[in-house]
Amino acid sequence: MHGDSLMVLPRPARPGSFSGLMALYESNYVRLRWLLPDLGALRHAGTRMVSESPGDFPLYLEVLEAVRYTTTMRLTYFLDSPNGVMADPDLVLRLYHDAGQLEAMACSQAHQHAALRRFAAGVGGELQSRWRRNMMLNKWLEYCADRHHDFSKSAAEAWIPGGSGSGCKRPSSSRIKLAIGCGRRP
Repeated sequence: MHGDSLMVLPRPARPGSFSGLMALYESNYVRLRWLLPDLGALRHAGTRMVSESPGDFPLYLEVLEAVRYTTTMRLTYFLDSPNGVMADPDLVLRLYHDAGQLEAMACSQAHQHAALRRFAAGVGGELQSRWRRNMMLNKWLEYCADRHHDFSKSAAEAWIPGGSGSGCKRPSSSRIKLAIGCGRRP
């Protein structure tokens, strides 16, 4: 297993800098591999995976596009909200296979949780926006690893929240501060 502590940077990377952002992409890649050691499973568009953990909501991953050197995917939870089920956080990610990097390209602007709204609402230019999205991804992937998510045990038929075999349950952990459950997709 790869670890962030083993990552060697050519020179110190300043937070907020372009070189620091590239190091963050590498860290995101390492964290994704904690959840899915065999990234070859992401080589086909339409691939869907779900990771279920007793202390967290089911985590959903869908491959949107797969080409020779990159894979674009969506990573999300499906959560109940007053307006029905919503994906939150809802990130579009690009995996650069040859470079060993993972970039959060876009995220939903409508978050239910206050901490996620603060990430999305920051001011600044494109570099600062990328930093915010990718720091959010980095922390979320680490959280998911701490909650023992594992996509290598995923079953495609369990992808639809509340559907056959999904076992969509409210987590029992008090560490989760979201006071919402999971439900069926609209």
